[in-house]
Amino acid sequence: MASVQTILIVAVLIVSVVVHEVAHAWQARREGDDTAERLGRITLNPLPHLDPIGSVILPLLLAWSGGIIFGWAKPVPVNPANYRNYVAGDIRVSLAGIASNLMLAALATLLSGIVLKVLGPGAFGGFLMTALSYAIFINLILAFFNLIPIPPLDGSHVLAHLLPAGAAQSYRELGRYGLILVMLFVFLAPSALGFFLGPVYFLQGLADQFIRLWI
Repeated sequence: MASVQTILIVAVLIVSVVVHEVAHAWQARREGDDTAERLGRITLNPLPHLDPIGSVILPLLLAWSGGIIFGWAKPVPVNPANYRNYVAGDIRVSLAGIASNLMLAALATLLSGIVLKVLGPGAFGGFLMTALSYAIFINLILAFFNLIPIPPLDGSHVLAHLLPAGAAQSYRELGRYGLILVMLFVFLAPSALGFFLGPVYFLQGLADQFIRLWI
């Protein structure tokens, strides 16, 4: 993979994970918890959000090797005890990041159609189309990957509220091994991973059809 493409993919990934974390922080404030706001996490400035390994080094290495692009930002610190409604607030805060990635994918699809119509597939237009194509795919991946119910991924917060209190507590405590569990899931359970990511390819196909309508 060419170095320009690698840098472009990682840049799109960084923007996408930053927006994801800002959405968590913004929704937490709406629910009554200002922890993230006080720590300066409601900002699109990437610096407070980036994890040097998860946001830059690992994605670059994976992109250069042609492997699965995987990365993360620093989790947003929240205090669910401050939510006006603990259960509903926790679910809404957890799903806010997923919703933000779906909105970015939809926005990138719309912009792709406009770029194709206005600039065409020439040099600059082609570059923008490539960047927007990465934005669609990466944001769809982030949205549906985070639905996987492995703590501390966003989907686990929803599932935890469906479990009995004792089981939910034990389940949440798995989050201390979250990164290891996620990596094992990605590399050792491809069929299960494919189940969760299946909608990505369906929605990407719909996005491609929408973009072609602009030709």
